[in-house]
Amino acid sequence: MKFVLAEPKLLKDSIGILSDLVSDVKIKFDSDKLEIVAMDPANVAMVIFKLLSSSFTEYEVGDGENIVVSLDSLKQILSRAKSSDSVLFELNEETNRLKIELTGETNRKFNLALLESQEKDQKVPSLDFSGAIELNTLVFNDAIDDMDIISDSIVLNLDKEGLTMESVGNTSDAKAHLKAIKEGAITCKSDDIIKAKYSIEYLKKISKGSKLASSVSLEFGADYPLKIEYKVQDKLQLTTILAPRVSND
Repeated sequence: MKFVLAEPKLLKDSIGILSDLVSDVKIKFDSDKLEIVAMDPANVAMVIFKLLSSSFTEYEVGDGENIVVSLDSLKQILSRAKSSDSVLFELNEETNRLKIELTGETNRKFNLALLESQEKDQKVPSLDFSGAIELNTLVFNDAIDDMDIISDSIVLNLDKEGLTMESVGNTSDAKAHLKAIKEGAITCKSDDIIKAKYSIEYLKKISKGSKLASSVSLEFGADYPLKIEYKVQDKLQLTTILAPRVSND
């Protein structure tokens, strides 16, 4: 197994976001991509990350290969990569370590110990969302920060006019109306307002996906999981499925 990444930011930023939610993960490889599917320890959020083979300048892996790594350890190594560096990953099966070589003005080599797989593979659930909207990531992040002043949860209300975010505290409340990034970027299968509540703590972690893309796609239903997705065309996809807060929270 050997692959080379000319844009370390793609993996560096993605691993930084993922490590806020999950720790040890299995990375699966096939001819088209590397993929991580993992659930956070509280079973509140599932992350699905795909980095396409087209992102690499060299990509030599066999279908069905996988490794288990500590994201915190991988994050620390990748944090040392400069934007102009190329990053080589190569598996040493004898030592069960992943060699990571950063090449730029200097050449630096790290050997990351791999872990034993302890858990069964996570299965991505099949979900039927009743509404969707595509937003500017900065607008989405600002609204989350606004709501965070008031409470630890956000109520999302979606209709054909846009998305309204509400937060209610003991003595205060806040509301923000967000328009879709472009005409036609809203889908509502019902004439009723689609409403659900989610944790701000998780949303703040997930919304760091703004480092990757300028737009974000939200899909959810009434008191239903929320799917948040960031994409870089022909390079990567970062998806999180967030469980709703119970209505009496």
